[in-house]
Amino acid sequence: MEQLNEVVDQELDIEENPDEMTEDELEIIEEHDNEGEGVGEQKGDGGNEEPAMPFEKKQRKKKSTVWDDMKIVKLDNGIEKVQCNHCKELFAKSTTGATSQHKRHLKACLQKKMAMGEQNRMKQQVLSFTEGPSDGITSITNFSYDHAKVRELASHMVLAHEYAFSMMDHVVFNTFMKVVSPFYKKITRQNVKEDCISTYQLEKRKLKSVLKRHFVDSDWVLQKRVLNFCNVPPPHTGVIIADALSKCFIDWGIENKISSITVDNASYNDACVRRLREDFSLRKRLSIAGKIFHVRCCAHILNLLVQDGLNQLGDVIDTVREGIKYLSNSEGRLNQFAKIAKQLQLPSRKLILGCPTRWNSTYLMLASALDFKDVFPRYEDIDPGFHYVPSDYEWLQVEEVCRFLGIFHEITNMISGSDYPTSNIFLVELYRIKELLNEKALDISDQIRAMTLSMSAKFDKYWGETNVVLSLGAIVDPRYKMVLIYHAFPIIYGDEEAAVKIDEIKQLLYELYNEYVDTHFSSHAGEPPRQSVKRKHKEVSSSSAQSQGNVKKLGLPILTGKEKFQMHVSEIDKAPPEKSDLDIYLEESRYACDASANLDVLGWWKGERCRFPILSRMASDLLYIPVTTVASESTFSAGGRVIDDRRASMSVETVQMLLCGSNWIRNLHGIKTKSRDQSNVAESSTYHEVELPQN
Repeated sequence: MEQLNEVVDQELDIEENPDEMTEDELEIIEEHDNEGEGVGEQKGDGGNEEPAMPFEKKQRKKKSTVWDDMKIVKLDNGIEKVQCNHCKELFAKSTTGATSQHKRHLKACLQKKMAMGEQNRMKQQVLSFTEGPSDGITSITNFSYDHAKVRELASHMVLAHEYAFSMMDHVVFNTFMKVVSPFYKKITRQNVKEDCISTYQLEKRKLKSVLKRHFVDSDWVLQKRVLNFCNVPPPHTGVIIADALSKCFIDWGIENKISSITVDNASYNDACVRRLREDFSLRKRLSIAGKIFHVRCCAHILNLLVQDGLNQLGDVIDTVREGIKYLSNSEGRLNQFAKIAKQLQLPSRKLILGCPTRWNSTYLMLASALDFKDVFPRYEDIDPGFHYVPSDYEWLQVEEVCRFLGIFHEITNMISGSDYPTSNIFLVELYRIKELLNEKALDISDQIRAMTLSMSAKFDKYWGETNVVLSLGAIVDPRYKMVLIYHAFPIIYGDEEAAVKIDEIKQLLYELYNEYVDTHFSSHAGEPPRQSVKRKHKEVSSSSAQSQGNVKKLGLPILTGKEKFQMHVSEIDKAPPEKSDLDIYLEESRYACDASANLDVLGWWKGERCRFPILSRMASDLLYIPVTTVASESTFSAGGRVIDDRRASMSVETVQMLLCGSNWIRNLHGIKTKSRDQSNVAESSTYHEVELPQN
């Protein structure tokens, strides 16, 4: 007690004279600050403090850095000692809490110095290995943990793979990341949401800057981006949808850069496009008077066309669909059905349950059922509740229909791609459809003739007029040019109308080309060709030109032969060429290749852009026009995955951020669309595969 009073008196003296403190007095103060740290407290092997008993005086927390390397241990005889964590040497515990002797030991502790040296050495040897190109070269750089970069890539991961924000809070995930890097710091769900918003805003600014410079890939690769995914409240009239699209165009700064809009054949879409065409026409922003502005989804028209034909089959489609549905509702029924199929040694192992509103899934359902046509009656014999067995005549009808619709199925798959141009490949299949309809109109089967009559009426309704986009897209394909137009138009429109349609397409082709010519020369009007030639001449002038300049400085009028020739060439350059790029392109022979070969049309024009600088730009703009709405349908499919039962309360802004951000980040990292949402959404998302059990 007297010692404690003595310490208190010393503290009072120090407060009055702080500048006169000695080193011994500082040690006494530190000992007093740590007084009582060992009383009522014990640290086990883990160094965790035991909670104080009730009604005991709360002990002060240890503040000295000594306890990072020391701990208090209790011996078997009950005496408390202070032990070094490195060398395990024991020291007497001071009753006053003094730590000076412990500090002196830690300064000289060899085991601690070795441990610290090992840590520093390990830090210096942390390297980062970056995988190089295909040549196998790997670069090695010093590693430094960048938490900001980790958060950025975490937001990319959540957006690209459609993960939930709560994933970042998962215990095992954080444990895994700690094992991967001990420097990892936990990212909360709120942090990753904020980072996703920041990534979305950053990528939107980048995309806006690209669109301002015309969205054309430098490598001439087809690009697509989801710009907006917004909520349009009902009623969904054409005017309301047109206003929503106009707001999107203005937000992105592309209201004067829209050349075409591809939509399905809903009536409100026709009203919407008509309203937008009027608005763009007032600003005189439409090419060739808006002839290529409204593009109808060809896949949707094919769906309507074939659905009318399938309706002529009547009950046989419903019989097959209900039979497959009956089998798929019970595992025992599928087992019995599979046993019969195995007895008949049938190779096929699955049935397909199609969607009634999608003809291609109906086609796949009928085609799969044909493989099991001998199983249906045998299963009826063992299951009295199974009444879905078509007759032999109905199976014959199904076989004829599947053979007839096979070409439609292949064409739908072909034009439903979104990673390659489609405006150039549909006309060559369109004339084949018309040719097939003309042939089947004379078929001996009444059923096929009835189907053909209904489908031909729908064909003439939508494709009876001039198909400008499909025709111009085919012309800029070097495999077809005007040769396909001359061959296909008489089949599609008849001999009488074909000549008129061909002249119309030619006129529109040259009219569109002239618009690109005017745009090209207006954008290069600031620098005439003669001036650029002069500048090049000055850049490569030899020392002899300097001597000529010295002569001119004397005031002597001298006109060299080189200068006179340059004047002559400049006059020739001013004269319009006898033939345009378009004339030269059409007069050249077609690009010869096999029918099965897949020509990269954009890549071909990339190689010819020096020969046809203006025509190549027009060709790329025509080839970029999609003829289906498959890309937008795939976005709505993704929306169904994002807005599930557990995430139904998200705001409209958050949904837009997730869907658009996912599309942008996947393109940023070159992630291709997976099989679960392939470009052929019309097929993959509208039927259900029924696998037969393995017996």
